[in-house]
Amino acid sequence: MATERALPNLWHATAPAAPETGPLTGELSTDVAIIGGGFTGLSAALHLAEKGVKATVVEARMIGFGGSGRNVGLVNAGMWVKPDDLVATLGTEAGNRLLNELGDGPSLVYDLVAKHGMQCEAVRNGTLHMAVGAEGLKDIRDREAQWKKRGAPVEVLSADRTHVLSGAEGFAGALLDRRAGTIQPLAYARGLARAALAAGAKIFTDTPLLAAERQGDQWRLKAGHGSLTARHIILATNAYGALVPDVPWKAHTQELTILPYFQFATNPLPEKVAARILPERQGAWDTGLVMTSFRMDQQNRMIFGSIGRLDAMAEGTHRAFAARSLRKLFPNIGDFRFEYWWDGRIGMTTNNLPAMHVLAPNVVSVSGYNGRGIAPGTVFGRALAHHVMGDASAIPLAETPITPDPWRTVKSAFYHAGAQAKHFVDRRF
Repeated sequence: MATERALPNLWHATAPAAPETGPLTGELSTDVAIIGGGFTGLSAALHLAEKGVKATVVEARMIGFGGSGRNVGLVNAGMWVKPDDLVATLGTEAGNRLLNELGDGPSLVYDLVAKHGMQCEAVRNGTLHMAVGAEGLKDIRDREAQWKKRGAPVEVLSADRTHVLSGAEGFAGALLDRRAGTIQPLAYARGLARAALAAGAKIFTDTPLLAAERQGDQWRLKAGHGSLTARHIILATNAYGALVPDVPWKAHTQELTILPYFQFATNPLPEKVAARILPERQGAWDTGLVMTSFRMDQQNRMIFGSIGRLDAMAEGTHRAFAARSLRKLFPNIGDFRFEYWWDGRIGMTTNNLPAMHVLAPNVVSVSGYNGRGIAPGTVFGRALAHHVMGDASAIPLAETPITPDPWRTVKSAFYHAGAQAKHFVDRRF
C-alpha cells in the first residue's frame, strides 16, 4: 500500500477510541461486502444491518483513515454547486430530488448521533459562508436567493453581524445556513462503526481488497489474509480508491481531480479569547479563490485550513500562512502555537457533483463529494443500502459511465503548487 508522512492529527488525538476490529482471516460469506470504512461505507453497513441484511466492511487501513478522519467537520446541507446550477446540470426532477435529500442531510447525521449516543462534539447552530469583498457578497446573496425559494432557512448577514458571530475581521458579510453545523469527523465515523457493529454488521480493518472473481451470481473477494463471498458489492472509497495498488474497481478514481487540503490546530485558547471567536460555534469557510476555513473545537482550539498538501517542501509555507491568517483575522488572539497539523484529499469531479456508477454486475459506487463528505456520505450510504436491498430508485443520482479526466494529474499538481505560491505571499501586508 502507498505510504505517506505521519502527521499529528487533532481528530485522532481527541476522538473516543475506535471499536475493536482486526484483519479478516479465513473465509466468510455475507450478503453485501462494503469496500471502505468511511462515512459512506459505515452508513451503508449500519442501514443494512438494521434491516437484518448481513453486511461486511473491509477497510485497507483503519476506520476513518481517508477523508472521514481528515475532514474539516462541517456538516453542510446540499453541495458546493449553487442550487440553480445543480438543477441546470441534472434536470428539474433529478436536480430537485438531490437538493432535497442533501438539504436534509444534516438532519440525518444529527438524528443518527442522537439515536446512537455518539460522542462526537456535535453542534448544530449552522455554518457561515464568509464573503470576501463585493464579489463574495454577490455570490452568497445569489445562494441565499436560490435556497430561500426552496424554503431553506438561510440568511445573509451584514458585515457587522458577521463580525459578531465570527469574531473575524475583514469580511463583507456571511451566509448563515441554520440546517448545518459542526462535528468531530473521526469521532462520528467511529460512532457509525460502533452502531453498525451493534446492529450486527462486521467490520475488518487492515484488510485491503486484493482481487475479485465472479462465480455464478456471487463475488469472491480476496481481502487481506482472508476471502469473502458476497452477492452485492458497495464500493465506498472515493478519493482514496487507489490507495491499494492493483485494487479491483478503481477506474472511478480516474475522473477525480485530487484537491489537497490541510489544517492546523492551535493549543486551547484562553477562555476570554475563545469566547469572542465563533461564540455560537458555527464553522466557517470563505469565498476566496483559494478557500480557507476556520472553526473551534470543544477544547477551544482554533482549527484553520486551506488548499495545499503538507509535504516536506510546502509545510513551512502553509504553516506561516496559517499563523499570519489567524493574526489578521483575529487581532486579539494573542500568543498561540500549532499543536496539530494534517492534510487530506478532496475528490473533485468535472461538474463538481457526485457520480453513481455500476462498475460490474452488482457492484455499485458513489464518489466525488467535492468537499462535502459528511452529510452526503451519510445520505448516499443509506441510499446505497436501500439500492442493494432492491429499491432501484433509492440513489438520488442517475447511473453514468465513468468519464476519465485526462487533465486530472495536471490539475492536482496545479492546485498544490498554486496554493503554495499564493500562501507564500498572502496576508503579509
